[in-house]
Formats: sequence, structure tokens, C-alpha cells
Amino acid sequence: MRKIHLDLIRILALVLLVVVLDQLSKYFVLYQLNLINTNRIEVIPGILNFHLAWNKGVNFGLFANDSPTMKYLLVGLATLIVGGMLWYAYRTKLIELEVLAFGFIIGGAIGNTIDRLSQGAVIDFLNMTCCGIYNPYSFNIADLVIFVGAGILLLFGFGKNDSSDKN
Repeated sequence: MRKIHLDLIRILALVLLVVVLDQLSKYFVLYQLNLINTNRIEVIPGILNFHLAWNKGVNFGLFANDSPTMKYLLVGLATLIVGGMLWYAYRTKLIELEVLAFGFIIGGAIGNTIDRLSQGAVIDFLNMTCCGIYNPYSFNIADLVIFVGAGILLLFGFGKNDSSDKN
């Protein structure tokens, strides 16, 4: 039996942190700030609003529809991505930024998958505007960390380590 290695443990710790922060933030704004009934709260005028959106698609509501097939297709896709990233992390020695990126992407994917399975849609609530330009789209903590994780992989390289196998 193979020994679980440090990279995987650190990724899973980050995943847990991201999922907890994501789910707590959604619960807080929906029920403690009552966004579920008010639908919009101005936090920093002209910059940050909490604007509730039930996203049944992917980013910016692309491919959104009420079909259960689409919901399970997106859950399946997230599961494949998470599984693939964990398998890669298990088999490969990662650099520090990859550990961070993997933890963010996997944690964000799981956070949004929890929403899809429990609510039927992803709960988006952060809405940012600037300079008088209206932004109709909302996002959440999971979306933000997925974006940052993907950015880290794109900007700093992916798979640029010397060892391709930890065995």
C-alpha cells in the first residue's frame, strides 16, 4: 500500500478550508443577512454589492437550463476534474504553487458541487462594479478561488517539476 504524501495532505487541508469558507459565506449572506429575501444588499456603494443569483449553468450562467440532466452533467464534470487533479497530485511531485492552485480549484469545485446537489443551483452573491459600469454577473468564494487557482497554473506554469513520479 502506498504512503499518502505531504502534497496530497496539504491539498486536502486547503480543500477543506475553501469548502468551509465558501459554504459558511453562502449561509451567512443568505440567512444571517437575509439576502434570500432582500435579493440585493449594497455593501460598498458603487463597488461591491451582494446580489443573489441562482446559477444553473457554468460561469456567467452559460449553458444554464432547468434540466436535471445538465445539473448532473456539471456535477459529473466537476467530479472528473477533481478526481483527475487528485490522481495527478498523487502521482507527481508538485511545486508549492501547484499545491495552492490544486487546493483552490478542487475546493471551489466541491463547494459549487455541494450547492448544485443541495440547492439545485450554485449560489452566487458577490457583485462588483467600477467606474459607473454595471456588471450583471455575480460570483462566490468558490468561483474566486477557482479563478485564482487557474491563474496560478497559467501564470507560473503547470508540471514544471523535475520528478514526474513520486514512487
